[in-house]
Amino acid sequence: MEYASVPHHHVIERIMERLPVRSLLSFKAVSKQWKSTIESRFFQERQSKHSQQCGDPDVLMVSSTSLRTLVFGSLPSSSVKMPWGNETYLVCQSSVDGLVCLYDSHKPGFVVNPITGWYRPLPLSRLQERMILKDGYIELGHLNFKPGFGKDEFTGTRKPVWLYNSIDIGLENATTTCEVFDFSTNSWRYVTPSAPCRILGGFPTPVFVDGSLHWFTECEETEVLSFDLHSETFNVISKAPFASTASHWQILLCNLNNRLCASQLKLSDQVIWSFNSLNKTWDKLWSICIVPTWRSFGFPTWYALSPLAIFVEKKKLLFYDPAHNHTLVLHDPETKSYDAAFSDKSIGYPVCYFPSLISI
Repeated sequence: MEYASVPHHHVIERIMERLPVRSLLSFKAVSKQWKSTIESRFFQERQSKHSQQCGDPDVLMVSSTSLRTLVFGSLPSSSVKMPWGNETYLVCQSSVDGLVCLYDSHKPGFVVNPITGWYRPLPLSRLQERMILKDGYIELGHLNFKPGFGKDEFTGTRKPVWLYNSIDIGLENATTTCEVFDFSTNSWRYVTPSAPCRILGGFPTPVFVDGSLHWFTECEETEVLSFDLHSETFNVISKAPFASTASHWQILLCNLNNRLCASQLKLSDQVIWSFNSLNKTWDKLWSICIVPTWRSFGFPTWYALSPLAIFVEKKKLLFYDPAHNHTLVLHDPETKSYDAAFSDKSIGYPVCYFPSLISI
């Protein structure tokens, strides 16, 4: 009688890295070898890379009580309660290898893995310390700058980043100030020289694409500023694909299928462009009439809608209205139809991510 041979462990590893993260967390109890494999950084990086290459992302909805994960085409959303109580946090627009960065202007932030429940607190940046000292910072008309979260693609180092206009917080020694968080020292450090031009504060948020964070500039002609997270240098990569007269409430940057995209609300249409990094030009993806979203979902008309992802299998665009965050909407560009993907009293602050086992 012939017996089938047990596959070598490296074959089992290849199978395991294709499994859902929640299953892998359970499989750590199978044996010491499996536990050691699943907890190894090499395996976790491979699993994360495979997750990003195969399939569409999940959506994390950050609320004051929990982190809810929505998996499209699956069971209702799962939820992870976090230990900071009922504190409300915003979330950086870009996730990195299954990790998200939560922040608040006046409180220490967190880097979180919403699937495993791992988290790491971040100390206050110098910007946050100054904002706390200035009573009524926002009420006094000061701009609300938002952090970015990205990764050095050469070393794999993850980096939260604050970039802000110096004079807006009472600093006059430079045009802008840049702070990068160093996980090895658990502290923020300044980057010099910082960006040579002012950035748009307020609604637009920095976006991570292909090893760099990106902002709109506050110039006579709106441009796109890039911060390379490996060299930690700034560079203006392009003019924006719209007129500089556009309101900052009606323009935004986003990452769609790992491409830098810009979007503008123009009358009743929202136009989305994709940046071609080879020839430094913008290709128009869609011009979407969003009047149906006003009628069907009660969205206000003065904010640009925030695109979250293009689902490859469905060939649909997922977006929401940050001023009325009650509904995630799927738009089919071919049929020009709109469907509510998820609705609640509040969906919190959504961000797309690919589940992983990674921690820092």
